[in-house]
Amino acid sequence: MKKLINDPATVVDESVEGFGWAHADLVTVHRDPLYVVRADAPVEGKVGLVSGGGSGHEPLHAGFVGPGMLDAAVPGAMFTSPTPDSIAPATLAASSGRGVLHIVKNYTGDVLNFETAAELADAEGVEVRTVIVNDDVAVQDSLYTAGRRGVAGTVAVEKIAGAAADRGDDLASVASIAERVNANVRSMGVALSACIVPHAGNPSFDLTDDEIEIGIGIHGEPGRRRIPMASADEITEMLTTPVLDDLGLGGGEQVLLFVNGMGGTPLSELYVVYRKARHLVEARGAMVARSLVGNYVTSLEMQGASVTVLRLDAELMALWDAPVHTAALRW
Repeated sequence: MKKLINDPATVVDESVEGFGWAHADLVTVHRDPLYVVRADAPVEGKVGLVSGGGSGHEPLHAGFVGPGMLDAAVPGAMFTSPTPDSIAPATLAASSGRGVLHIVKNYTGDVLNFETAAELADAEGVEVRTVIVNDDVAVQDSLYTAGRRGVAGTVAVEKIAGAAADRGDDLASVASIAERVNANVRSMGVALSACIVPHAGNPSFDLTDDEIEIGIGIHGEPGRRRIPMASADEITEMLTTPVLDDLGLGGGEQVLLFVNGMGGTPLSELYVVYRKARHLVEARGAMVARSLVGNYVTSLEMQGASVTVLRLDAELMALWDAPVHTAALRW
């Protein structure tokens, strides 16, 4: 294992400390318990948005803290849910009195810990709503979830809900927007290689040089099937077709097409994937109205990619286009 770390036991703390220093204009890092908040939090008169999860998926979630997106993010240990002891104070820090929305990826530890934190915040007089993101079409259940996993579609939920909060929507309305995005977004990923969690020191699963895993999760969970290596177009079709089928995408619809890197795949390859995915979307008579390509929901250094499609209407498109200024996403 070769990694630019000092000690597996301190890598998350040191990484978040560096992130906070690099983006001090946007965020403040609280060390004990560990969480990241907007530098101007709480923002008066605005619903707060809080998300989080295990580290190793950067820039998710701390990279999306800032105007137009999240008010706070809670990083756990590598691939491990943060505890309520961190989530609850982050929730209080994001609260300006209009309530807080928790955006939670559908992993059992995350769901349970955010639920406990919401109860703790409620005891402090903060109203909390929760939206569970479950956009992964690869599997219905895994060792980590009850139901579908939350993966790259989380970016769309956080961005669009963040814009709704910024325009002044109340808590119920922001939660409704987030649920609408989740209902209209689907994702599926592939791994060409495994990642190495620092404290484990070994690959999270075994793939031979000529194998790939279709439908992989962002923690290295098994996918739909393991197959021999194929061409980029063939792999992209294996990812995109189930996404479009599950979404029930029809002619005349507009979508956001998001090709996400898992951390170890160069942009040149991600654009090859995007090219084929776009052809497949357009072959259904739909139009790609918005695009996003890059490493946004990663799995450490895993080689691979995911394809996400979000069905857009006029309101969701306007909220996607609304200004955002975070470390990882800005326009």
